[in-house]
Amino acid sequence: MRLLLSLWILVSLLAVPCLAQEPAQPPATPGAPTITAAPAPAPKADKGDTAWMLTCAALVLMMTVPGLFLFYGGLVRGKNALGTIMHSFVIVALISVQWVLWGYSLAFGPDKGGLIGGLEWLGLNGVGLDPNPDYADSIPHQVFMIYQMMFAIITPALITGAFAERAKFGTFIVFILLWATFIYDPLAHWVWGKGGWMGTAGMGALDFAGGTVVHISSGVSALVAALMFGKRLGYGHEPMPPHNLPFSIIGASLLWVGWFGFNAGSALKADGLATSAFVVTHVATAAAALAWMAMDWIFRGKPTVLGAASGAVAGLVAITPASGFVDPMSAIWVGIGGGILCSAACNLKTRLGYDDSLDVVGVHGVGGTWGALATGLFASKAINAAGADGLFLGNPRQLWIQLVAVLATWTFAAIGTLIILSILKALMGLRISEEEERMGLDLSQHNESGYAL
Repeated sequence: MRLLLSLWILVSLLAVPCLAQEPAQPPATPGAPTITAAPAPAPKADKGDTAWMLTCAALVLMMTVPGLFLFYGGLVRGKNALGTIMHSFVIVALISVQWVLWGYSLAFGPDKGGLIGGLEWLGLNGVGLDPNPDYADSIPHQVFMIYQMMFAIITPALITGAFAERAKFGTFIVFILLWATFIYDPLAHWVWGKGGWMGTAGMGALDFAGGTVVHISSGVSALVAALMFGKRLGYGHEPMPPHNLPFSIIGASLLWVGWFGFNAGSALKADGLATSAFVVTHVATAAAALAWMAMDWIFRGKPTVLGAASGAVAGLVAITPASGFVDPMSAIWVGIGGGILCSAACNLKTRLGYDDSLDVVGVHGVGGTWGALATGLFASKAINAAGADGLFLGNPRQLWIQLVAVLATWTFAAIGTLIILSILKALMGLRISEEEERMGLDLSQHNESGYAL
C-alpha cells in the first residue's frame, strides 16, 4: 500500500507542470456565443505562376506537334512521311480525350494503395479552378491537369518511332489507348501522384520531369514493340535513309525549345527552382550534342548533322529526371554521358539485330536510364531541399533507390507492353501486309501522298 501511495503521489506531482501549461478555461456563460478558431484560408491562384504554367503546357504540346512529328517524319522514307506524322497528330487528340474522361483520375486521383488513383475525378469531376494543394498551391487545379496532359500525350508518341513504317493504323489506335491507361497512368501515379509508392513521399525516388514515367517507359515499350512487330521489309539489305533531314533538324530544334516547358515547368511555379531547371536543361543538351558529334567524328570519320541533333535529344532525355536536383557543372557531365551512351546504344542496334526504326530504345530507353541513375549520383539538396543528396555528396542510398525505380519501371513497362501487343496481335494483327508496306503508309493507310512528284 505504501508503495502504491508513493507512486500515486509521484505521478500527481509530475502531472502538475503538464496541467499548468494548459490555460484555465473560463466557465461558459449561458447564452454566450461559442468562439471557434478561424479556418485556414484556402490557397489562391497566383497570376504569375498560372501564366507561366499555361505557357509551359503550350511548350510541351509543341514538343509533340510539330516538334516530334517533324523529327520522326523526316527520318522515315518519303512514302511513309504522312503516316508517321499522323501518329503523333492523332495521339494529341486521342490522349486529350482519354485524359479528361479517365486518364487524369487514374494518374492523379485519390490514392488507392500507392498503385493507382481512384475514379473520383472521372470526367474531371471535382477538378476545378481553385488550387489543389496536394499538387500545386498557386495554380488552378485545371492548369495542373492540362500541363500533365501534355506529358501523357508525348510519352506514347515517342514509342511510335519503334514501329514506324509498318503498323496498322487501327491497331495503333487501340494500342495507344490501352498503353496510356494500363502503363502510363499507373506509372505517373507511382512517381508523381499523392501517395504513390515510388515517389519522394514513398520510396524516395527522384524524378523531376519524367525520366522513369516518360523516357524509360517509352524506351522499354519501344524495344518490346520493335521485337513484336518484326523487321521492316528489306531491313539490313536495302538502304533506308531519312527522306528529309531538314524536317528532322527543325523538329529537334523545336524539341529543344519546348523542353524548357517540360523541365522548368515541372517546378510548378515561376521561381528559382524553375530557373535552375531551365539552366541545367540547356547546358546538358549542349554538352550531349557535342559529345554525340564527337563520337561520329571519331568512329565515322565525319561529324554529322543528324548526330548533333540526336545528341541534343539524348541530352534533353538524360537531364529530365535530374533537372530539378543538379547544378550546371553536374548537368554537363549528365549531358556528356547521355551523348556518349546513347550514340553507342544506337550503333549497337545493328549488331543485336532488332529493327527500332527511329532509335527510340537507344535515345529514350538508354538516355532515360542513365539520367535516372545520374540523378542518384549528382543530386544536391542545395539545389532542391525537397530532394536528396546523391552518391557524390555522401548519400549512396539514393543511387540504390534510383536503381530500384529504374528496374521497377523497366519490368512493369516491358511486361505490360508485351501483354497488350500479344492480345492485339491475336485479335487484330499488328502489321500491314507486304503489299501495303511496299506501297507505304501514306497511300495504304490514309489514301494520301505527302509529295506530288
